[in-house]
Amino acid sequence: MSVSEPFSVVEAGAAPRVWAPGPGPRAAAPRHPLAFAPLLFLAPAHQALQPPAGPVLSFYLEDGARTVAQLHALADPATGLARSPGQAPFGGAQLAPGLGVGAVHALFEAAEAALRGLRQRRLAVRGYPFCYDPAGAAALAEALRQRGYRVALAEQNYHLDLAQDYAAGLHPSERRRLHKCARHGLVVEQEHRWFLPRAHAFISACRQERGQAQPLPLARLEALFEAFPDDYFLFSVRAPSGEWAALTVAVRVSETVLYNFYPASPLSQNALSPVVLLNEGLHAFARASGMAVLDLGTSTLPEGPNVSLLRFKRHLGATAGLRLSWEKAL
Repeated sequence: MSVSEPFSVVEAGAAPRVWAPGPGPRAAAPRHPLAFAPLLFLAPAHQALQPPAGPVLSFYLEDGARTVAQLHALADPATGLARSPGQAPFGGAQLAPGLGVGAVHALFEAAEAALRGLRQRRLAVRGYPFCYDPAGAAALAEALRQRGYRVALAEQNYHLDLAQDYAAGLHPSERRRLHKCARHGLVVEQEHRWFLPRAHAFISACRQERGQAQPLPLARLEALFEAFPDDYFLFSVRAPSGEWAALTVAVRVSETVLYNFYPASPLSQNALSPVVLLNEGLHAFARASGMAVLDLGTSTLPEGPNVSLLRFKRHLGATAGLRLSWEKAL
């Protein structure tokens, strides 16, 4: 099969077809309207701001005049390791409600053939958290198991259910810290993106102090805030002096999910634990915006799970779920 020309693959026993426009410098847009709201990181406009290391391939499952599923993969000519996503917290296939493993098989059958045509030897897939779309995530996991993918990484991903009161879910120790923040006059603020250079320096210093991965380069963050002003937010906890005690970049990943992307607080603030107050602010903001989930992310260090951070998220009343990464030799 040639990957330089568009091609279609008929899903066995069904009408939908996979349309793939061939490799390009960035993710291709669908031909037909999506039958689902795309996760922000999988939207072509967002992927266009993720500098690729090689050609990008897009695959869309079409059912008549609707697009009912999507998959994007980045080929790497130097290493032969293709990735989905190229640069983003997660990728994999996204399905319209009601689709199952057959849709995933159709997308990956086309993707694997096209990637082999580009001399790619392996495909790595990082899935989205199960709490975003339990049925879709389960279909992706089962189809990839059937296709011979191995689970390369299984991470605990924690989230808060916004239907539940924030304070009521806190461990007594965290409830005391929340009250302590109030007694010390700490407040949550939504900051203007003009503060991004200072905020980036603050977040970078805090994450280095705690042995966590550094954030995206400032120029990338500024481009994302500029391109998606309704989806990227900067929240802080300020002391009465006006100084920051905690900061985070929050991302509206979908209509129902707010992602606490880069929470940061210096070790000197551990006694107050202003991140408890910061999450209360995010919880209130997301709830008022009609969302259902506050994603607190995973807690993985290079050497393994960050046990203290996992405990902290449980103390916030968060629910544990899965985020899986897979790999397969092509």
